[in-house]
Amino acid sequence: MSGTSGRTRNVFVLGMTDLQREELESVRDAARYSFRSLLSYDTLVRDTDYDFDALLDQARAQLADFSGPIDAIVCHWDFPSSLLAPILSNEHGIPAPSVPSMLKCEHKYWSRLEQQQSIPDVVPGFTAFDPFADDALDQVQLPYPFWVKPVKAHSSSLGFEIHDEQEFRSALDAIRAEITDVGDAFNQVLSRVDLPERVRGADGNACLAEEVITGIQAAPEGVVAQGRFSVHGIVDMHRDPSGHSIDHLDYPAATIPDEVQQRMVDTAERFMRHIGYDNGAFNVEYMWNREADLLRLIEVNTRISQSHTELFLKVDGTSNHEVAIDVALGETPEMPRRQGQFAVAGQWHIFHDDDAVVRSIPGEQELAAVERALPGTKVTLQVAPGDRLCDLPHQDSYRFKLGSVYLGADDHEQLAERFRQAVDLLPFDLDPVREEDPG
Repeated sequence: MSGTSGRTRNVFVLGMTDLQREELESVRDAARYSFRSLLSYDTLVRDTDYDFDALLDQARAQLADFSGPIDAIVCHWDFPSSLLAPILSNEHGIPAPSVPSMLKCEHKYWSRLEQQQSIPDVVPGFTAFDPFADDALDQVQLPYPFWVKPVKAHSSSLGFEIHDEQEFRSALDAIRAEITDVGDAFNQVLSRVDLPERVRGADGNACLAEEVITGIQAAPEGVVAQGRFSVHGIVDMHRDPSGHSIDHLDYPAATIPDEVQQRMVDTAERFMRHIGYDNGAFNVEYMWNREADLLRLIEVNTRISQSHTELFLKVDGTSNHEVAIDVALGETPEMPRRQGQFAVAGQWHIFHDDDAVVRSIPGEQELAAVERALPGTKVTLQVAPGDRLCDLPHQDSYRFKLGSVYLGADDHEQLAERFRQAVDLLPFDLDPVREEDPG
């Protein structure tokens, strides 16, 4: 990390959590920074029905009330935080990507069109459609099976694999009920830029249908800072047996040959330069089919990944928050390499397949027992007693995430064994919910 001299730098973090503060304090020279939350986690992440312009005004008011200098604004969350950050940064003279370059990543259909122009070899078949149209299925010119998803959504929310017309109709019912929660707010951002003609008909409440791609998933993560493109790590993303969602992450990536990893990096750079993305972090998700040697780009995320932070900390010795801070301060980002406590690290999710009501979760004693048995392990819980799983925000369409376990180990085999040990030490009490039960 580039050194800073003189006064403490004020770094505003959108929706900062206690875990993020702890991770931010792990960066080198952390004493040089004062980390301040900009709006709350509940407002920016946990709530699901957004008014972007109202959130922007709230953030502006909070910054205006601050008496000191505003040195950096960083963001590690998806929309709306991801687009609040560059607008606010621009207003305060802080380095950040332009809003159009952000939207060329975050609007899934617009992003595919830009990818088609710059990196066509890695783009799967795709088409946009209006989920509210009577002829929505006729607009999808793809054979079954295909994926459908909103042009803007959280994680895998409202994403469905479609095998026939009945599944498509069922997916439309779910999408129509919820898509405007994010889509209306996304339209408030789209109204700020001059959209290409092909994108104007696919607003924030439109959907994308895409060819199903299979293989091994991985994600390079890096930054573009003052025109300099760099990647500081590549993470393996292991899907569950159904192929519907990510089961666990490993770092450093070990399942994909170095030559293919380099193709991922080169492709990401071509795309980022094509859209004019600068002064921001990114991670780009790919799928590689080993048998066909076929590389496909899944999506481009305009930030470091929250899920990667503990992995870099355990293997490289500092969190990836460090490069995000450097970029926002206009400094040259630098990450150490392999200076951490472990050779490999992983994030493993604890899932439950069916709807249920949470009766109890692991308490402080159980979490402490995991830490004693598996030093360096960290557990984050995403449910609380009384929660009904189907009501939780930002969940996958196919199953529910109860929490995550971050572990380090000497090798990948030991990593898997340590996760099994951790789960045995983490009791959850769940009451099943019958389908006809209103909850």
